Parts: sequence; C-alpha cells; structure tokens
Amino acid sequence: MPALKSTQFHGEIVFLGLVKPGAGLASEPVSQLLLGFDGATGESHSGRTRASCSRVTEQHPPGTEIANTRQLTILSEEELAETAFAMRLPHLAPEWVGASIVLRGLPDLTHLPPSSRLQGPDGATLVVDMENRACVLPGKVIETVHPGAGPRYKPAAQGRRGVTAWVERPGVLELGQSLRLHIPDQRAWSRMSDVRG
Repeated sequence: MPALKSTQFHGEIVFLGLVKPGAGLASEPVSQLLLGFDGATGESHSGRTRASCSRVTEQHPPGTEIANTRQLTILSEEELAETAFAMRLPHLAPEWVGASIVLRGLPDLTHLPPSSRLQGPDGATLVVDMENRACVLPGKVIETVHPGAGPRYKPAAQGRRGVTAWVERPGVLELGQSLRLHIPDQRAWSRMSDVRG
C-alpha cells in the first residue's frame, strides 16, 4: 500500500530563482531550474550536506555537517501578497526573500505536512522538509529597496514564509509548469499538543 497519497491540489510555478554563491540572500530570476540530487545547479544552497544552523541547535552544535534538507525555498504567491499587505508595501518581490520557487494556487503552502511531495511533469520531485520560519535576513534586502520597511518583514511573514525542500528525483522545472501535491497517508501525531504546550 502506498505511503503517499496523490491529491487534486496543484501549484503553478510563477517564479524560479537562484541564489548565486557569494551573492548574499537575494535570488536571481531564471526561466528553469535544473535539479540534481544536490539541489538546483548553480544554487548556493545546493549540496548533499550542509553546516547545521540556528534552526537545529537542539539537535546539533552549530557548524556540524548534516544532511541538506534545505536545498530549496518554496513560497506561495498568495502568502507573499499577504506579507506585502501586512508590511504596507504594494509588492514583495520573490528575489528579495531568496525564493527558489513560487507557486500559485496551492492553499496554505507554508503548513504543508512535512514529507509531502511536489512533483513536476517530468517526474522531478521535491520533498517538503518543514516550515521555513521567518527571520530578519530578508528584511535587510527589503530595506535596501524600501528604506524603513525591512524591520516589518519578520513579524509580517510569520506563518507565511513557505517551506524548505530537497530533491528526491532529479528533473527540470520551468515557469508555467504545475507541481502536484502528494501527502503522507497518515494521521497527525496524537501528542503534538502536549509537545507544543
């Protein structure tokens, strides 16, 4: 019996971007992403492993080599618009927040179940790691474009920062393609409320 269940939910790719090595957080728009097991070709976040960061300090000392489940950053066009509205900005460009992929039409993207899959037409498959928590770094990029707005990013992006993902099956993603959502066929963990308090 399959452990993953196909859904009727799809997201249209409306933006693709690469964060070039040494270029900081901002991504550069591209028309396609070439995906290998290391991530997107030419992307600074690619690689089979990475150094642990502040998000996993309860598990690993900073700088520990761990598997790279943060190869890509996937955001929702709708959630980006909500964040821009909360920041009192007319628009929030995906490249300002380091987006790899922006999807249109996939509801509640930031809260997709971990281990969900997003699959493209050629079989290219991305595994959702978890919610990408809002941080101050995109605010620094935004500040260079809209002085005074940068500090508003982190609170405005809470619960709308998208997800991180890694490549399960290589392929090519292009603008206008549709990614189909597949979710783990299991119920939510019964003790989650005990852990969260």
